[in-house]
Amino acid sequence: MNAHTPIAAALPFAVPSSRWDDVIAASLSPAELLLYRSNLLGSDLTVTNFGGGNTSAKLEELDPLTGAKVEVLWVKGSGGDIGSMKLDGFATLYQAKLLGLEAHYSGPDDDDKMVGFLPHCTFNLNGRAASIDTPLHSLLPFAHVDHVHPDAIIALAASSGGQAATQEIWGGRIGWLPWKRPGYTLGVMLRDYVKANPQVEGVMLAGHGIICWADSAKACYEHTVKLIADAANYLNRKLAGKPAFAGQAIAANPDRTVIAADLMPRLRGFMTGARQKLGHFSDDAEALEFVGSVDFERLAALGTSCPDHFLRTKIAPLTLDPTRLQDDAYLEEKIADYRKLYAAYYGRCKRANSPAMRDSNPVVVLVPGVGRITFATDKTTARLAGEFYGNAINVMRGAEAIGEYIALDEQEAFDIEYWLLEEAKLQRMPAPKPLVGKIALVTGGAGGIGAATAARLLRDGACVVLADRDAAAVEEVRSGFARQFGKDVVRAAVCDVTDEAQVQAAFDLAAREFGGLDILVANAGIASSAPLEETTIELWNRNYDVLAQGYFLTSRAAWPLLKRMKAQGGASVVFIGSKNGVAAATNASAYASAKAAANHLARCLALEGAPHGIRVNVVNPDAVIKGSRIWDGDWRKERAGAHGIDSGKELEEHYRQRSMLKRDVLPEDIAEAVYFLASDMSAKSTGNMINVDAGNAQAFTR
Repeated sequence: MNAHTPIAAALPFAVPSSRWDDVIAASLSPAELLLYRSNLLGSDLTVTNFGGGNTSAKLEELDPLTGAKVEVLWVKGSGGDIGSMKLDGFATLYQAKLLGLEAHYSGPDDDDKMVGFLPHCTFNLNGRAASIDTPLHSLLPFAHVDHVHPDAIIALAASSGGQAATQEIWGGRIGWLPWKRPGYTLGVMLRDYVKANPQVEGVMLAGHGIICWADSAKACYEHTVKLIADAANYLNRKLAGKPAFAGQAIAANPDRTVIAADLMPRLRGFMTGARQKLGHFSDDAEALEFVGSVDFERLAALGTSCPDHFLRTKIAPLTLDPTRLQDDAYLEEKIADYRKLYAAYYGRCKRANSPAMRDSNPVVVLVPGVGRITFATDKTTARLAGEFYGNAINVMRGAEAIGEYIALDEQEAFDIEYWLLEEAKLQRMPAPKPLVGKIALVTGGAGGIGAATAARLLRDGACVVLADRDAAAVEEVRSGFARQFGKDVVRAAVCDVTDEAQVQAAFDLAAREFGGLDILVANAGIASSAPLEETTIELWNRNYDVLAQGYFLTSRAAWPLLKRMKAQGGASVVFIGSKNGVAAATNASAYASAKAAANHLARCLALEGAPHGIRVNVVNPDAVIKGSRIWDGDWRKERAGAHGIDSGKELEEHYRQRSMLKRDVLPEDIAEAVYFLASDMSAKSTGNMINVDAGNAQAFTR
């Protein structure tokens, strides 16, 4: 460490406070109060992380068969998120039947068997599957139970000094149980511990969180929040004025976002496997504090502690030397070495009935001075993996402040990762959509054809960058897609395709936000019409700047990213051409010849791209009037004038009747052709043109 480097104090833990609103709660039913409490807990990331934790209430219900009053356990169902769930996210089970299950339990070896009995306890034909943590809630005698995994709590649960700290903070009001994998046995251990220690108001579960209870929804919520605040305040006192992780060794690089945009596509290109990866980059304060610290390598090698963290982040992250990031051979070797280490871990820990080894590529990549990069088969999972590793960093910081950080035992970690119940859940998941894992950039993305194309790609699972020179329009389209498809999968870039710097910035955005590029749709365009003697140099140049040079600039910027994907099956470029690029047009020499130049550029690029697995094809539309911004301007009047007809409905009828099929051509029709050429359905097609013009003999390709 440089002697002049300032010693920054450790980042503090956030301290939660109650957000309960008695006015809202007054109008809610008992089940709705459980949901309200759950949503309050889950939407506060100082309380629990995404998908983590579970809540329950034992409520009186009428049995639909007998009409008698029965006690029913409402508990968060498997796979839900308490922050965003609705009432249908709860499993409902007869409490008496749950308690009767103990007759089938003879010891820890029965944990998996006991899960199979849970569906037999279902109340009112509720299809929501009960989670593995259900026994923790059913076997405790309390009306309301919360089990959460906040960073401040897990920092205690994953530290050699955690049990002593628990005693110091709560003076015996909170108990302690050693690590035990979630399941029926842990539920029995918890029940027996509480019965033997009736003074406790909650129990720390070593390695994975805290469980507590109360007699009402409000009291349970406020009890949970108070316990987390107690832990956070305690850790903040221990951390106050001290550097985290033994202090800073490497400062944050001011160019780290540029470095990430360059690095992520190269890493992604080396991550071979059954499915392509999507990346997520974060240079948040937690990541930079950790990766630049003295203790970084020691702690990173230990892996995570809480099962919630581990299932998202793998056994350990991949760490990179920031001085060697430009060396492709080094990066390829590091990823290959990680795969070997993961295979060795699988070989050491597998059991006779373990599922086959899964993807061995790293999920988390840590770079001193740069930050945290995470990869997964879809963007949301990649983002969540990064957030969970951020939680793990917080846990390490707190755990080291009161003792030594304790990671999950390797065999225990394996048994959770390859748990047969977890494998069964994975097998029940629907097959991914065809374009999941693909990254597309669409120029002219706010226009009719561009937006329709983006929607088509998004609908089948791709991530999309919308590039358009109209900042307001492209943001409007992006926000609409974010509502429809989710905010993770779509980004917007203000990009004039004639501006070399803006073009490069758009592709850098794709690399930094998603990890690279698989599909380029070059669509940005203009249209003009004028007789030859009225065609000015300015008009001529404007057509060629956008329609020829613009396609060249976007292709050139995309090329290095696309070449990276050869080992993953290659990449696709689709030019939006025009019927006028094939067939001569009256009073449109500038536009038509520029389109012809772009079409021939595509054929040249098909030759150049083939050795790199890059396919290049063209879609030639004709008269896409509805939904097109080009036809909203002078082009409509100009083309109507060239044909001697009215620019209103008469023009649309003219083009419809001119076609062989007598049909309108819509943006969505062009999008379908683009989808075909961008997808694996056309994996063996390059250098081709598809006319989407409702039939025009003059434009038949020869």
